[in-house]
Amino acid sequence: MAAVADEPELDAGVGIHPAVAATPHSVAFHIVDPTSDDAVAAMRAYFAELDGRFVGGFDPGDSLTTDNESMREQNGGIFVVARLGCTVAACGGVQRHNDYTGEIKRMWVNPQCRGIGLGRRMLAELEGHIARLGYGHIVLDTNDVLTEAIAMYERSGYREIEAYNDNPFARHWFTKSASTT
Repeated sequence: MAAVADEPELDAGVGIHPAVAATPHSVAFHIVDPTSDDAVAAMRAYFAELDGRFVGGFDPGDSLTTDNESMREQNGGIFVVARLGCTVAACGGVQRHNDYTGEIKRMWVNPQCRGIGLGRRMLAELEGHIARLGYGHIVLDTNDVLTEAIAMYERSGYREIEAYNDNPFARHWFTKSASTT
């Protein structure tokens, strides 16, 4: 079937209409269960991207299932999926690090949805949930090949700290006061 001549085609990779992709305000953030279809699909895409970018690859092990409980609100966490039209455009989670600190985990933006400020909006969304959950501090870790993420965290007021965990893939650890979000 041929496309109608004056109707823009959908991007076959993610199903985003060009007009929707150009309007970042049309992004909708949803709290979801970390085992939902959207969350699992986003995490699989995120892990695949990390595997392609990390020197030596990335093995998520069983983290697709073991971290689920910690990213549920009854356990001090949350998982958020951003949708742009009918596409999962981004995701991120929060888990309890300690009584005063929430940790941002699994923040990812679909490569075909980048360039419209969605990473910063997802970060702000997660920071808002951290404050709502009652945490006064935020921590996160990342790998040195994720230069875009590192730059965004620094622009957003995060400062680099010593390692707070033993994540074998982390090379940078950051913190920020939740009151400065």
